[in-house]
Amino acid sequence: MNLTPLSIEGAWVAESPVWSDERGFFREWFKAEEISRIAGRDFSVAQANISSSARGTLRGIHYSLAEGGQAKWVTCVSGSIRDVIVDIRPASPTYGKSIVIELSGASGKAVLIGEGLGHGFVALEDDTTVAYLITSPFSPKEEFEINPLDPEIGIEWGLPISELRLSPKDAAAPSLAERLAEGNLRG
Repeated sequence: MNLTPLSIEGAWVAESPVWSDERGFFREWFKAEEISRIAGRDFSVAQANISSSARGTLRGIHYSLAEGGQAKWVTCVSGSIRDVIVDIRPASPTYGKSIVIELSGASGKAVLIGEGLGHGFVALEDDTTVAYLITSPFSPKEEFEINPLDPEIGIEWGLPISELRLSPKDAAAPSLAERLAEGNLRG
């Protein structure tokens, strides 16, 4: 596995070989030992999630204020997504900046999203499946969202706004500036 740091501290892209033949493909998508060796951090899995989405489904921007933070390891199992990582740490030099990475079922790529970063993605095709591992379990009182269409963040989702499908919760989410004013950001 190759693990390469991205332009926001705490965000990494992982690339693993994909072995394909007429039967399909095989890939190792997560190796805790490699994360420890390359990134110098422990990634203890507390929960695993899978989502299935139709084209245009936008999930996020989500983050957790759980004790000790919450890191994520995200990959696309089938279909394709435009994955977005947003620096929501007010003291960070890249605060408010975002990174966009395209992931697909056959790409062999995953992303490591460190504590204090926001995350979202949009499905670029029907029947897109995303799997992610997280370092702290879901806790409704500590889970927050930022509006993915916040113009100050200015994320290019890769599809026309008219094609985006948001949950009511994400569509009504506050902006990054509103979350900062509420005191619901850390770092």
